[in-house]
Amino acid sequence: MASLSKAGAALAALREDLVGDVLAPGDPGYEEARAVFNAMVDRRPAVIARCADATDVVRAVRFGRELDLHIAVRGGGHGVAGTALGDGALVVDLRRMHRVTVDPAAEAVRVEGGATMSHLDRATQPYGLATTGGRVSTTGVGGFVLGGGTGWLDRAFGLAVDNLIAVELVTADAERVHASPDENPELFWALHGGGGNFGVATALTLRLHELPEFSMVLLLFLPDVGPDVLRTFREIFRTGPDEVGGAALYLTGPPAEFTPPELVGTPLCAALLTYAGAEDELRGLAEPLLALPHEVELAGDLPYADVQCMLDQPAGLRNHWSTECLTGLPDEAVDVFCARADGMPAPSPTQHLLFPQGGAVAAGPHEYPVPYRDAPWAAHPLAIWPDPADDERAIGWVRDVRAGLRRWSTGAVNLNFIGDEGPERVRAGLGAGNTLRLAKVKRRYDPDNVFRFNHNIRPV
Repeated sequence: MASLSKAGAALAALREDLVGDVLAPGDPGYEEARAVFNAMVDRRPAVIARCADATDVVRAVRFGRELDLHIAVRGGGHGVAGTALGDGALVVDLRRMHRVTVDPAAEAVRVEGGATMSHLDRATQPYGLATTGGRVSTTGVGGFVLGGGTGWLDRAFGLAVDNLIAVELVTADAERVHASPDENPELFWALHGGGGNFGVATALTLRLHELPEFSMVLLLFLPDVGPDVLRTFREIFRTGPDEVGGAALYLTGPPAEFTPPELVGTPLCAALLTYAGAEDELRGLAEPLLALPHEVELAGDLPYADVQCMLDQPAGLRNHWSTECLTGLPDEAVDVFCARADGMPAPSPTQHLLFPQGGAVAAGPHEYPVPYRDAPWAAHPLAIWPDPADDERAIGWVRDVRAGLRRWSTGAVNLNFIGDEGPERVRAGLGAGNTLRLAKVKRRYDPDNVFRFNHNIRPV
């Protein structure tokens, strides 16, 4: 660690050089700037550099290296592990860098590193184009894509990372590099699932797909109908086209316009079907679900970007998430999944989700370090609650869901869905056969493990 006089001089120089803002403890705005989505994360960085452009990022990384600081990178700040922050670290905050540039002729989009899904989806929608994004609008594009990326469109368009064309990166040496199939191809490979281990992604270029129409059907059921809902939902994806996506879930009745007052705050089962096409086609696919006794039916042709906002949760609550990728969904697994809904912390914004994969996810390129693409289903217990007194109960419920479903687990992990669950789970999220290769790329671009606030890959 540098001396206090050297640190003070370097901080003063950074404040002078950065186009963006520099915040240290005690500065106005510091407390707000260090808050992230998950209220369980309470870390105090030494410096927060709110960068305005890639040149600012270079200056900030150079400052961090001069003072021997570890560096955290903040895009959306949505990750449950809170890796956007580090105690005593430099935070490279990209939130001012959220420009999205659409090239409709090339069906491609350049997205700056601080953009969220909302920035991306609202920019591409006027052109009738889209790419696979997260299931909520507040997720940061950079972390989501570099971690693999599943969403409502993945069965049709593949994982988000399958649509990655190029990455602009600032490395631990404060060098700007470009990664693509033709430039730094080994780094480009590692960025397909290796996350923020290799530098600061200041921009990503993604492939777009035509999406002239998008529709959804949302049904709410009383919980005792849940097993029938899940079995029916399962059969739709066994025979349905790749254009259909969605989730089956348990939740507390939300205080939404479409929820009858008597169901607000009560346990419910839900089925959400999304479709890269028109509502009348989706209704035909949804008919078996529509035939079950349901309390709420919401359906229509809706802009994709609007559907992306439907499951948004407010920031500032306590979060603990995890996942199990499943080899299949036999009746016994359905029964276990439904039974675990009884232990949900409720009433709360907690969601107990089951996602279909398959389609373009399973058909995508298998050479990348995203080993969960072969799993046809993924369970995702998402505990969200306001009161610290409920921490043990909420975390215990998530662990109980995983334990109940483990006999059907593929062993692979979607790292975007978990917090800090230890190095074995990280290896499971990257693929055992990829670990050494990724570690060698890490040694090439970050030999000192400066970027360690992530699902970390240690250099070898």
